[in-house]
Amino acid sequence: MATSHIFPRMHVSYYVTDIAQTVHFYTAFFGQEPVKQKADYAKFVLDAPSLIISFVQNPERVQAHFGHLGIQVETLEELTGRLQAIKSKGLPVLEEMGTNCCYATQDKFWVTDPDGVQWEVYYFHADAEFNDPHYQTQEASACCMPPAQAAAEAPAQKELTFISLNSLGITAPEAETCTPGGGCC
Repeated sequence: MATSHIFPRMHVSYYVTDIAQTVHFYTAFFGQEPVKQKADYAKFVLDAPSLIISFVQNPERVQAHFGHLGIQVETLEELTGRLQAIKSKGLPVLEEMGTNCCYATQDKFWVTDPDGVQWEVYYFHADAEFNDPHYQTQEASACCMPPAQAAAEAPAQKELTFISLNSLGITAPEAETCTPGGGCC
């Protein structure tokens, strides 16, 4: 259970299909048990990142494709540590190292909860002049999200890795992808 309180902190609440599956996933993802759990509700209070997140079981109100949630980490070592911890819990992981997303060079990985909510954990290296080409093939609303089909089809404990052109030292011409203020990232 979280012991210190960092304010201000963010609160997020969303609807889920199955509270037991959700608690199982988020206990593994966050590395801690919920601070409150009822038959149709669970709440986690996190110190790093400073976040209160709750889940309400109500399958009729679950909405697909709202975007994604993310956690930016301070160092590459923290990213590597979180990635290894998630893998050790057996959650399917989609890695993107050295990718250009939302005009920023990042190392990141993704996990998807039982209702399809995607979480991005990333380290920001620097601003970039273009997005990786695989982001150009997606709808504008999907910018900065891994392909949902690939994430959904990723078998448990199998690691998928995207290799970006930028990480290979290949530059691509700047292409129109997300527009500033367009809601991606």
